[in-house]
Amino acid sequence: MNQLDILIPFALPPAELARDLLRQCRAPALAMLLGRGKAAAAPQAHDPFSRALPHEHWLAQRFGLPQPEQDSSPAAAAALMRGLGHAPQDGLWFVLHPAHIHVARDHLVLTDVAQLELDEAQSRKLFDSALPLFTEIGHELVYGDARTWFIRADAWSGLRTSTPSAASGRNVDIWMPEGPGELAWRKLQNEVQMQWFSESLNEEREMRGQKAVNSIWIWGGADAATAGMIQPGYSACYGLRGWMQAFGEAAVAGAAEIAQGSGHRLLVLDTLIEVALAEEWGLWLQRMEELDRDWLAPLLDALKAGSFDAVNLVLTGADRLAHTAVTRGALRRFWHKPSLARLSA
Repeated sequence: MNQLDILIPFALPPAELARDLLRQCRAPALAMLLGRGKAAAAPQAHDPFSRALPHEHWLAQRFGLPQPEQDSSPAAAAALMRGLGHAPQDGLWFVLHPAHIHVARDHLVLTDVAQLELDEAQSRKLFDSALPLFTEIGHELVYGDARTWFIRADAWSGLRTSTPSAASGRNVDIWMPEGPGELAWRKLQNEVQMQWFSESLNEEREMRGQKAVNSIWIWGGADAATAGMIQPGYSACYGLRGWMQAFGEAAVAGAAEIAQGSGHRLLVLDTLIEVALAEEWGLWLQRMEELDRDWLAPLLDALKAGSFDAVNLVLTGADRLAHTAVTRGALRRFWHKPSLARLSA
């Protein structure tokens, strides 16, 4: 069947803001798809204190990542290492991100790692500075890219960790790792923080108005054997960026090129994540309208023209997920008015 799944993280606004935001939102293509489509399942509520966001859980399940027995971040490290050109042969691996943690009134807060603007040269310098701290205690440290490193920690099996997106903007104490290796990790994290405190690189960054890189964040523990366990499930994927590279290399294409393809495909439109985590709702409205104009409108036209048998919208928020299926025939149901109401359901 020729169909397209469209995952849009944070398309569902917070319940307390939804009414006002949707009144201002101009997204006619999305309104048509939601108004004429059919809910594929009842909206799913997610624990707001889960260690991963709804779209992260959905991707992990959709691509067959091993599911932890207790709530934890997706076991993505080994697959992501492979996606970034490494081939872990043995051991338990975790993802590491250089991070910025700032002091709020009475607690520490993790800043969205996507906002660090860390380039390759800066990341390499910080990596080289931290490396001896890892090797001295027997942990292998591997460089993936400017934002992504990896640590091998075989004794930490069962350590429950949180994705950086789940923890961003919140009191880090709630989201810190728990379980085997917890104390060892905190000690190592503190040592890295002290090592980087005096780095001239951070002084230079702050002079340029950038945030200091003053900590590291760990998540995604996975056995090396899981690196090849990803279940593709799609004939092509588009928009896989950041940690989503664990699921394979994303094809580069615009809406017109996607409409010319065939098979069951996935498109991830992730531009709302950063602004939603920062609670920049004015920018959220702007980007929703851009997504509607640049992606959803041409894909809706393609559905009308028969390029797809169906378009499936997977929309998430901070604590819920909704799935709407739209067929070409459903678009002819003129008695169903276009509406964004499902974004607040």
